[in-house]
Amino acid sequence: MCFTSEKFVHTPAHFKLHEPVPARPGRAEPPPPRGPGRRRRRREGGEERRPCVPQPVTWAAGPGPGPREAEAAPAAAMAAALGGLGLLRARLRLAAAAAATSAALGRTGHRAPPLRGGVAAAALPSAGRSYGSQAKEEEELRVRYLDDEHKGIVVLGLNRSHAKNALSKNLVKMMSKAVDALKSDKKVRTVVFRSEVPGIFCAGADLKERAKMHSSEVSSFVSRARATINELANLPVPTIAAIDGTALGGGLELALACDIRVAASSAKMGLVETKLAIIPGAGGTQRLPRTIGVSLAKELIFSARIVDGEEAKSIGLISHVVEQNEAGDAAYRRALALAREFLPQGPVAMRVAKLAINQGMEVDLVTGLAIEEACYAQTIPTKDRIEGLLAFKEKRPPRYKGE
Repeated sequence: MCFTSEKFVHTPAHFKLHEPVPARPGRAEPPPPRGPGRRRRRREGGEERRPCVPQPVTWAAGPGPGPREAEAAPAAAMAAALGGLGLLRARLRLAAAAAATSAALGRTGHRAPPLRGGVAAAALPSAGRSYGSQAKEEEELRVRYLDDEHKGIVVLGLNRSHAKNALSKNLVKMMSKAVDALKSDKKVRTVVFRSEVPGIFCAGADLKERAKMHSSEVSSFVSRARATINELANLPVPTIAAIDGTALGGGLELALACDIRVAASSAKMGLVETKLAIIPGAGGTQRLPRTIGVSLAKELIFSARIVDGEEAKSIGLISHVVEQNEAGDAAYRRALALAREFLPQGPVAMRVAKLAINQGMEVDLVTGLAIEEACYAQTIPTKDRIEGLLAFKEKRPPRYKGE
């Protein structure tokens, strides 16, 4: 025999067992399932013997809330959510900052230099590394690894004299490749961004090229330029912009992405995009207020005003202003002097210090102090820290290796 159990054990409070639904009066029983057994019963004409099949146990939710309860539930949930919103925001902010710091700290670890054409980037000639597929294109961005007393300093030089160093598709592409190569090169200690063209730093976007673009291409190009400038800003080593000439629009945005800006007194700077019925699109609306303050940044962007080196220094747009020399490279020479001051310091400490400052400026003080603590912890197990203590004890210059 076959037995079917209708018992229910350990039923949750909000579930109940479906009771068998009684057949409606005057309604015939449902026909038995089709198959060979049904035809055999018809031929025999005897009483149908239905097989004993265990009935499935089904579950159903208990009685739901009434109309008033249904209306009150979302309000109660919203009140509870709002009640804990302050704590939740604080936790999320701390978690996000910790995650960003952890990811960035991971980038400060030791990694092999990227391969280019099967040869490690570190194996390329240090006299001057350039990127691009054609000779003319290579000259648009000059990458020089300095030697002797400047060893560890890399100079990125814009060299589009025919277009006033305007940012073209090709130039942005080469800048992205160069910055990407510098990210993981542990021999790089400081990057100086300058112009190889006298009297000009960067005139912004290449408007002649822009005029030939479709609207969809414009959006794509601006996104690529913004990403490249962000990559420059996120380089783990100190970056210095040497502004010996005009820096307008994207040119100033490029300089704003650097940690330190040095300019000649005769240099001209401004975010002038509103004159073209657009706005700064490569970080200008965000980095300028963080540099000189919200109100003054709005004034300069709304008016498309251009300031010289002296005024730029007075409003905090640049860190140092120098009188231009006959060679037209006074700002570059001052930038090199600053970079030389950075070279004796511990490489790991320099990278982690930049990370702590950049991350901490985007959060509240409490979270920023937690970021500083996490960054400081990264310097404790390094060989450089031990070397620094030994050098201090032995009264000699430290010999740091970035380890």
